[in-house]
Amino acid sequence: MAIAKELDMERAQGKSRGPLHGVPILIKNNIATDDKMNNTAGSFALLGAKVPRDSTIAANLRKAGVIILGKANLSQWANFRSNHTSNGWSAYGGQCKGAYFPDQDPSGSSSGPGVSSSIGLALAALGSEVRSPSMDTLNSEQTLTAAQTDGSILSPSEVNNLVGIKPTVGLTSRYLVIPISATQDTVGPMARSVKDAAYLLQTIAGPDPKDNYTLASPFLKSGQPDYVGACNFSSLGGSRFGVPRNAIELFMSDTSGPVLQAFESSLDVIRKAGGTVVDANFTALEAFSNSADVCLLPNNETNVLGSEFITGIAEYFAELTYNPNNITSLTELRTFTEQFPAEDFPQRDVAIWTDALKAGFDATSIQHYEAVQADKYLGGPGGLLGALSRNNLDAMLLPTQFAPSFAAIVGAPGVSVPMGFYPPDQPIMMNSFGNLVATGPNIPFGLSFLGRRWSETSLISYAYAFEQRTMVRNKVQPYLVPNTELADVLSKNSTKPYARL
Repeated sequence: MAIAKELDMERAQGKSRGPLHGVPILIKNNIATDDKMNNTAGSFALLGAKVPRDSTIAANLRKAGVIILGKANLSQWANFRSNHTSNGWSAYGGQCKGAYFPDQDPSGSSSGPGVSSSIGLALAALGSEVRSPSMDTLNSEQTLTAAQTDGSILSPSEVNNLVGIKPTVGLTSRYLVIPISATQDTVGPMARSVKDAAYLLQTIAGPDPKDNYTLASPFLKSGQPDYVGACNFSSLGGSRFGVPRNAIELFMSDTSGPVLQAFESSLDVIRKAGGTVVDANFTALEAFSNSADVCLLPNNETNVLGSEFITGIAEYFAELTYNPNNITSLTELRTFTEQFPAEDFPQRDVAIWTDALKAGFDATSIQHYEAVQADKYLGGPGGLLGALSRNNLDAMLLPTQFAPSFAAIVGAPGVSVPMGFYPPDQPIMMNSFGNLVATGPNIPFGLSFLGRRWSETSLISYAYAFEQRTMVRNKVQPYLVPNTELADVLSKNSTKPYARL
């Protein structure tokens, strides 16, 4: 409240730090802040740890006058610990659930940011993306989809009826964001409208000497594009979009019917707005699927993520000014997790870490280099980037539940926008852990626009034009909404009236 009061006084004196001055935002509990808030990735291993300074993301928010309202729960370690767990669960934060159906799977790993933004606990939230739900999202009899391996912004945005922007790797800093992958990690906004998400992206985007990936930005001399100004109702007209039908065929399942019906209707909306839609398959999709592991994550991507996590988490531990459990490596972190009762081992295993350690190499190895090169082919000439180039396209279109991996493996951007909802009579299907509803009545799903690296302005413009023509978000309301305002709490201790948030 002291921070809010200070910002209100600045505004009263005619000073504004920007369009988000005094606006409350929630951030994922892996984005470090140099204050009293913990940064734990949902683990007791980091409870009480101290960082030397704010993460660059947090510093950018404060500079813009944003109120960092708190840290939102996540799938522990950004869903990079266990093959047998539930989305939205962390040892420190407990189980997060979605608001559109009782016991709804909130997806992940940015589960808390997704749910909190969806019901208005803040204007918007920040998530981070590499790994989304693994096989825990679905019943064991279901086909696993691409969204179950990547999509930690796109996937929870989809099921929480939000707009999610997964930026190009390097558009936003990852300094002092608890890492998984240097080549795939990225931080982005999750909001109830495209324009709100664009405002937040405008605030956090930019170069950072502490993250060399941001120094590859083409905007170093020209400055960041105007992401808010990109919200153009007419942008679909004259644009070319591709649909990789072979990817849809690979990942569709028994529950895909309502999603595919809404997807075809969405293509009609784009055509009526003047856009051209053509089929544009991913030529290396067979190689992608043949090399996949049990979670449909290509083995080379598994190697990339595992080896980079070994290196990255050790570097993060080394940055801490206070390390309460003196953990310095993934091996020591695994030992702590197996021995600390609240971490719920062995019910929730540490298989992902064990597999990474068994592989026996980190991000400095030749094996890592070779895996990255394989990803560049599967997502480049044989995947997203190749399809865009061969067909002279402005963006690719996919249901969000099929989309994230194709952008993730080459660090390309994506924007998910609400597309529809499962019908009221949709059969309930539980996740494989048995505690959450993975598919059920009124659960939202989204449409993703995927593009070339650094093409956020175009993707935002298309998403905005689609959103404004359909306004899908408003068609179904969450069954669970907050019924206590901040003003109600404050008024119990003060006679001074407060504006309702």
